[in-house]
Amino acid sequence: MSKIRAAITGIQGYVPDYILTNKELETMVDTNNEWILSRTGIKERRILKGENLGTSYIGAKAVEKLLKKKGISPDEIDLLICTTVTPDMQFPATANIISDMVGIKNAFSFDLMAACSGFLYGLTTASKYIETGNYKKVLVVSADKMSSIVDYTDRSTCIIFGDGGGAVLLEPTTEEVGIMDSILKADGAGKVHLHMKAGGSVKPSSHETINAKEHFIYQEGQPVFKFAVTNMANVAEEILKKNNIKGDDINWLVPHQANKRIIDATARRINVPLERVMVNIEKYGNTTNGTIPLCLWEWESKLKKGDNLILAAFGGGFTWGAIYLKWAY
Repeated sequence: MSKIRAAITGIQGYVPDYILTNKELETMVDTNNEWILSRTGIKERRILKGENLGTSYIGAKAVEKLLKKKGISPDEIDLLICTTVTPDMQFPATANIISDMVGIKNAFSFDLMAACSGFLYGLTTASKYIETGNYKKVLVVSADKMSSIVDYTDRSTCIIFGDGGGAVLLEPTTEEVGIMDSILKADGAGKVHLHMKAGGSVKPSSHETINAKEHFIYQEGQPVFKFAVTNMANVAEEILKKNNIKGDDINWLVPHQANKRIIDATARRINVPLERVMVNIEKYGNTTNGTIPLCLWEWESKLKKGDNLILAAFGGGFTWGAIYLKWAY
């Protein structure tokens, strides 16, 4: 019997309309365009405006457009996994809310949290359901409203993050395409360098935590940068060696869009020229869970069936990983 693999058969992204430029940030915090560009590669980012609009809004927009594009009824979906660090609320799961918003009634759904590596964790998890043979159509929705947890008086973090996300449809295939392999890793010791101080069960919300600004992203830039540069590049190289492929065999490197210097370091490590690296950080900044699906969405028209893709990410936790994927259409 032929091996069942999970193949991406559709992709859709969504970004809000409002554009927060470096020039506008100059009026909000002590920074400038040249400083931001030289350190991150970011020119602008999208921000979700409007009352009562959260991550579910971004996710639902992507799912609605994807189902319409594929001509699929919401009733056909078996499972929806949402990866996010900015859920609408502690519970219920944002995946449940998205399912309700788009009319998915015959599926179960849950959230998965692995920070910026969430899309890779979600894709790998979803692929295992497909590989059982019991699930035919699975959605992975990866989105974040990072503006909801960014301190716009902190110039070290507010320049980096934006809002947006995407959704992919996974279906079974017996062809030599789809998710071929994945390597996922984590090191909880990294939590001291990148976290949110309050709002969880260890330090519940209070007037004191709000006044102390402990509900925003806390990041120690240098240790996070060093760990990310090393480990994102290492895991990308590891998955190539594991599958006996080289940089010349890779059609596209799809890296998490955290920082242009980290992206370049990963490309150099696996010998993929920059013209075969998906980069849109200059337009969207770091949308956390949303970066890789947004890249796939923007490059969809350039992808060909059988193309070799390496997806690589690094996130808070620390989490990191890589997926070897053969494009299915």
